[in-house]
Amino acid sequence: MSEEPAIRVKDSRRFTDQGDAKPDAPEEKQTAAPAAEPQPEATQPEAAAKAAPEPDSKAFAPPPATFELLTYSLVMQAEMSLMGQGEGEPPDLAMARHAIDMLGVLKDKTKGNLSLEENRLLENSLTELRFRYVQVQGELTRPGGGS
Repeated sequence: MSEEPAIRVKDSRRFTDQGDAKPDAPEEKQTAAPAAEPQPEATQPEAAAKAAPEPDSKAFAPPPATFELLTYSLVMQAEMSLMGQGEGEPPDLAMARHAIDMLGVLKDKTKGNLSLEENRLLENSLTELRFRYVQVQGELTRPGGGS
C-alpha cells in the first residue's frame, strides 16, 4: 500500500499578529521576468540589421505586483489629488474621492482574505486619507481658502 504524502502548510508571513517582524521570516522574493520566446535567426542581412538590440541590463525593472503596491498606488493617487497637481493648482477633490472610494471597494471585496499586515495597511490608509480629505475640503470651503 502506498501512503499519501502528508500535506504541509508553512506560514510565510513576515510579521506576527502584533506587527513585529518574525526572526525567521523569509526574505522578499524577486520574481524574474519570463524569458522571451526564442526567435528564428534572420536569413537575410537586412533582416539581421533590423533585429532588436540586446536589452540594457540597467533598464527599469518594475517591482513585483503585490497587494501592498496596489494599495500604495491608490494612496499616492489620492494624496497627489489632495495636494494639487502643480504649483498654484487647487486640489482635485473628485479624483481624491475616487481613489479613496477605490480603496474602500478593495477593502470590501477582500474582507476576510487579507493578512493582518495587509488589513492594517488598508484600514490605516483609508482612515488617514478620509481625514485628510475632510481637512482639505474644509480649507477650500472656508472664506479665503483655496488660495
